Amino acid sequence: MTAINLICNCTMKPFSRFLVICRNNSSFLTRCHHSRTMSTSISNNPLLLNLDHKTKHHPSSILKFGRIMNGFQKVLRSPSWSFCHSRAFLGLKATKTECISSIGGVSFKAREFSNSFETTRVLRIDKDDNKGGGDEEDLKEKNCDSLKNVIVAKNGDEEETDVEKDAWKLLQKALVTYCDTPVGTVAANDDSGSPLNYDQVFIRDFVPSALAFLLKGEHEIVKNFLLHTLQLQSWEKTVDCYSPGQGLMPASFKVKTMEFDDKKTEEVLDPDFGESAIGRVAPVDSGLWWIILLRAYGKLTGDYSLQEKLEVQTGLRMILNLCLSDGFDMFPSLLVTDGSCMIDRRMGIHGHPLEIQALFYSALRSAREMVVKNDESKSLVGEINNRLSALSFHIREYYWLDMRKVNEIYRYKTEEYSLDATNKFNIYPEQIPMWLMDWIPEEGGYLIGNLQPAHMDFRFFMLGNLWSIVSSLGTPRQNKSVLNLIESKWDDLVGQMPLKICYPALEHDEWRLVTGSDPKNTPWSYHNGGSWPTLLWQFTLACIKMGRTDLAEKAVGLAEKRLPFDSWPEYYDTKTGRFIGKQARLFQTWTLAGFLASKMLLKKPEIATLLCWDEDLEILETCVCVLNKSGRTKCSRRVAKSHILV
Repeated sequence: MTAINLICNCTMKPFSRFLVICRNNSSFLTRCHHSRTMSTSISNNPLLLNLDHKTKHHPSSILKFGRIMNGFQKVLRSPSWSFCHSRAFLGLKATKTECISSIGGVSFKAREFSNSFETTRVLRIDKDDNKGGGDEEDLKEKNCDSLKNVIVAKNGDEEETDVEKDAWKLLQKALVTYCDTPVGTVAANDDSGSPLNYDQVFIRDFVPSALAFLLKGEHEIVKNFLLHTLQLQSWEKTVDCYSPGQGLMPASFKVKTMEFDDKKTEEVLDPDFGESAIGRVAPVDSGLWWIILLRAYGKLTGDYSLQEKLEVQTGLRMILNLCLSDGFDMFPSLLVTDGSCMIDRRMGIHGHPLEIQALFYSALRSAREMVVKNDESKSLVGEINNRLSALSFHIREYYWLDMRKVNEIYRYKTEEYSLDATNKFNIYPEQIPMWLMDWIPEEGGYLIGNLQPAHMDFRFFMLGNLWSIVSSLGTPRQNKSVLNLIESKWDDLVGQMPLKICYPALEHDEWRLVTGSDPKNTPWSYHNGGSWPTLLWQFTLACIKMGRTDLAEKAVGLAEKRLPFDSWPEYYDTKTGRFIGKQARLFQTWTLAGFLASKMLLKKPEIATLLCWDEDLEILETCVCVLNKSGRTKCSRRVAKSHILV
């Protein structure tokens, strides 16, 4: 067997764009275009104890496609030399396909499926790394195995139906492997037309698949997915000579086979950060979903060691730094462009859409649990707490809409210039649509889709409202009212196929002006009022949390009758979701994965509580405003807090 050695030296400079690569060759490692810098570093580095003379002078033949995380020093605020001095190299022996990565000097490899993979001694420079660590690692492993056994045991309590068995087969068929290791699932396995980008692994699309695998007790694929997408985070993203901020996660990635100069084929990961997307929009929600999934992985496996890894902590902070960066906005909500989330086409959601705010709030609460607490992270945790406090107040106070609030807006005075203004956003009563006047029920309410100066989007967006329940972004009373509204408006929001992505659809002149006459987003189709079965698992989570499993069971029952016979389509059209979407892909992975996750959650609702957040009164105690200091004695947060204590 050939001895292979891996080292990532901190003196290497970041380069423009690179592919994470895998070769079916025992001499494979990682490739780096800065061979000159690496050659100098290698020849002078005393750690290279096992490299022969030929390897030292020709490092590019061994070190192929190395990954350098551009933002490590900036994010962790540490000098560049600290990375190479705090980690050593990893010696490996291998006879089969290898997939090894290096992140900022921290080396790790994906799960090996070959028994011939032998790991030799790992040499560390940190003297205190292993002190007292054995017992802690054993405890973590025991906790992980214990929770996994509980989940697997619960899975065996009830026999799977034929529909569930077929769905699992299709989900297994959708697996994507990289270096013989599963790293995700394709968006759809429909062979009837051009694949476009449906043959890629999307971060948001994989979440229900990941949840299904975790609930099944199969967590390695989720771990692989989290680590590989983390690798792609630090790539340089450029569109027309401009690069977005560090920390942006890709919308998707694809495993490609490439042939190089030596005529050997190699697998590479090719991500899409939005530079190939329709409209060239950055996927704002990808990083938020990644954080939420990272928390879910720890909760459902009991393995929190993944969250504590240096590379994971760094990636987590890069996403947070990007989201929490200062700007010109006066609001705590995230400002985004149209098409930057699940609704990835022009649908008039630019500004502060509820979906992004709910995911943002969930990601912040997840990150607060996972960020390693030390002196360096103290300021970051404080910033997270401040943002959570401001965001929860903003959404609960200004996004909430029920019969009483509609009547209040109907009587608004405009052009108020005062600190005590009632109509703070200068909303004109004439903006209230006629459909809303008759549609809003006496009992129930919801969070509106968007809020900006002189503009309220009164449409009901399902995903944002469901995640507001799951994350406790809404108050307990508001969360209950949302489910009451869905129940009272069942025919409109569920119909014959759960669930409407938004209600109502844009029609006539409004459709032409807002969507630009989008032929895919015609009224009651796709994102414009279409029915999306993948929302089922999020609806199930919300219902279990609020003690309304009857609603979830009713919706899952509707889906189970149609989805397998309709070949698991992506979405449904018409007001009631009666027809398969005119451009819907069949065998859509997150459709069948969402169904499977819903079925398992209903079988073991106690597990669902691990994925939800309870009301955090500590957030309400943290008032980030400085009204008293500036002489403004009245703070409306105290009024809003009274809604919580019900």
